[in-house]
Amino acid sequence: MKYYIGSDHAGFAVKGLVALMLIERGHEVVDLGTDSAERVDYPDYAEKVARAVVSDSGSHGVLICGTGIGMSVAANKIDGIRAAHCHDYYTAQMARAHNDANILCFGERVSGPGVIESMIDAFTTTSFEGGRHAGRVEKIMALEKNH
Repeated sequence: MKYYIGSDHAGFAVKGLVALMLIERGHEVVDLGTDSAERVDYPDYAEKVARAVVSDSGSHGVLICGTGIGMSVAANKIDGIRAAHCHDYYTAQMARAHNDANILCFGERVSGPGVIESMIDAFTTTSFEGGRHAGRVEKIMALEKNH
């Protein structure tokens, strides 16, 4: 699986760790920045990752900022994105299983390395269940077209 990753300055310190975790699990990683802890605007990186995920069918993304909130809000403005702001293994697992999330968002300032690793494990190993959830995801995607 290919993963596009991005962060703002508040997520930069763990972005390399996330890339390493994904690579160790056999995934391809494309880092779309930022490349330093210098202050930047998170919507720019959310857009880069979201557009890459939409244009590369079957790929996924990871976005990191201070809390994960801003990245998830910004990424979800791009048609075709279901960015999930997650806090732990369970929320990352359910984001994939029930919502077919294609971008995992979390915050460096609120998540330690162990929790981050557990979210990466859940997100990368859980498949969308489909079934009753497929209709719900279709309704979510229809909201984009009817806005």
